[in-house]
Amino acid sequence: MPLTSSSPVTALKGLGPHRAALLAERGITTVGHLLNYLPFRYEDRIHFTRIAELVPGQVATVQAEAESGSLVRFRGRRSAMFHLNVKDPSGKLAVRFFHGAYLDGKFKPGQPLVLHGKVTADPNRPLRIEMINPEYELLHPGDDATNSADVGRIVPVYEAIGDLSSRMLRRILFRVIEDFQGEIPDPLSPELLRRYGFPSKREALLRVHFPEKSVDVGLLNEFRSPAQVRMIFEEFFLYQLGLAIRRLREQQRAGIPMQVRQDKVREALKQILPFKPTAAQKRVLADIAADLERATPMSRLLEGDVGSGKTIVALEAATIVIENGYQVALMAPTEILAVQHYLSARRIFSSANYFVELLVSGMKFREKEEALTRIASGQANFVTGTHALIEEAVNFAKLGLVIIDEQHRFGVLQRKRLTEKGKSPHVLVMTATPIPRTLALTLYGDLDLSVIDEMPPGRTPIETQWRAEENLPGVWEAVRRQVAAGRQAYIIYPVVEESKQELKAATAEYERLSKSIFPKLKVGLLHGRMRSEEKDDVMEQFRAGQIQILVATTVVEVGVDVRNATVMVIEHADRFGLAQLHQLRGRIGRGAHKSHCILVAPKNVTEEARARLETLVATADGFQIAEQDLKLRGPGEFFGTKQHGDVAFHMAHPLRDHKLLDLARAEAFTLAEDRSRSAELEKLTAFLGPEWQSKFRLAAVG
Repeated sequence: MPLTSSSPVTALKGLGPHRAALLAERGITTVGHLLNYLPFRYEDRIHFTRIAELVPGQVATVQAEAESGSLVRFRGRRSAMFHLNVKDPSGKLAVRFFHGAYLDGKFKPGQPLVLHGKVTADPNRPLRIEMINPEYELLHPGDDATNSADVGRIVPVYEAIGDLSSRMLRRILFRVIEDFQGEIPDPLSPELLRRYGFPSKREALLRVHFPEKSVDVGLLNEFRSPAQVRMIFEEFFLYQLGLAIRRLREQQRAGIPMQVRQDKVREALKQILPFKPTAAQKRVLADIAADLERATPMSRLLEGDVGSGKTIVALEAATIVIENGYQVALMAPTEILAVQHYLSARRIFSSANYFVELLVSGMKFREKEEALTRIASGQANFVTGTHALIEEAVNFAKLGLVIIDEQHRFGVLQRKRLTEKGKSPHVLVMTATPIPRTLALTLYGDLDLSVIDEMPPGRTPIETQWRAEENLPGVWEAVRRQVAAGRQAYIIYPVVEESKQELKAATAEYERLSKSIFPKLKVGLLHGRMRSEEKDDVMEQFRAGQIQILVATTVVEVGVDVRNATVMVIEHADRFGLAQLHQLRGRIGRGAHKSHCILVAPKNVTEEARARLETLVATADGFQIAEQDLKLRGPGEFFGTKQHGDVAFHMAHPLRDHKLLDLARAEAFTLAEDRSRSAELEKLTAFLGPEWQSKFRLAAVG
């Protein structure tokens, strides 16, 4: 029976129940799904390099045969190294595999194999070259025939699925493509294909898996072959089409038009402003005010660097809504941040006599019941809280605006539940981690974007240094000097308690620092496992200056604003993400005094960790840091979105492919907004199945 897109994978020869189950775990149940499991890299196995021609620094593919192998165990360590010697007619090559115990007995003398990796000079034997941890593939007699999936061609490399190795997947797909006779529905119209010179979907898929020998392998690994470009465009086009459809639906909902230009609103805004706003803040508030005036709900993303003044803009938006007789809810991801917003709002709104309410899970029963009554009656004008705001018992009298802070920490359903507490309220989502425009278009393409790209005057730059652990005595002395000058300090650790990872823990280090390093100073401890009252008490003492040094975990990453804190020491800094390090550093430098951030990490770290630390030392610009973070981690992990499965493109990469993203977005939005093309749009929605729908929900704010 001929294979088609809808054929089940169980119909494939050699694919038993175990392998079919592994594929099913990845959502691969049909041949069509399997064809959309795309390679992430290619190797040129048309031309092998002879061992005698290898040079250090070269990335090469070698066809050889195993000569001998041995496992070397190290005393006192669990790890072992596997040494393999291989040869071809031109010479011999040493190969080493770290943590290679699993390879013991795998290579038989005379076993043909292919190695692909970087060639290095053996540091102990200057005249000998070697490969360390190369990709390898065992061959069988006859594997070098012309019609092979593994050699004699440009070879696709796939991410393994369980014990389904890249080689197994390649051979399965090779057989699929040999036997495939079905058509593949194409979401791109003939007009689009002609306009951009794209191949058909069928041709593109087949060529992405097994490129022709004439294609430049460098072009393939840059994802710039004609087949790859077409597939990238399609992914962006479908995604942006879904966002365009969502946006049109949002614009058809009835919202709450606010009266912005009345005198009482202007007076209230003047009254609450504690300082002269920056030009960027004025521009962003004008965007928000224009949205609030419309009869459709606002859906706006407000982004800006740490300390750029997003909160005061959000409170100005809240003022407009409250003066129109509606309530405002601000949801924050942690109790510490919620309390910080509550204290700021209460201070800023005191002159306007707005009633500011706090609602968090850690409140006592009676306090919570009284707060719920004030919210339901409308007495509470501005309510700030955590996930407690979306509990069933919470009812608003007249909710007009929802503000989500650090929005990437909330799930879509949590945001939706809060907006459902009102009748189509306006929604403003905020983030203190600047999002590169390319990723903003991908993640939040159906939201309007406002950026505060200017820092308030009077901020002093933060000096950031990288120090090794042996320099800690000097670091502690620098902390003492700052405290002696009347300042305060944070010392950050990655974990609360000691673990097998051999990381310093906040609780143990608090004991050591307070007793041995800073015995004459007041040292406090803050971490996420403490009770709400304990956390609030510690933070209040730190704000009041009663605690001079605060030992903490990343619980202080967002929202903590203590202007007298001028020093932050981050131990095991190489274990933190770049965006997280930038957020932590943003807790200092908030006042007029010069601030210092000291990253404590070994000088010998991984290349990626080095890139993170060097970036943080080199710049304080959050937008540059976000761009670098996206380059290092990729769009699927930026903001932790990979856990939610929200932006799992098969091949597209927003940063690398930003020009294609712009083209695809323009085409998708033009199609969605053209009423004369409704039949074409309706036909395309068939391609927006469950997988895509789950991605579109990422951008949902109402």
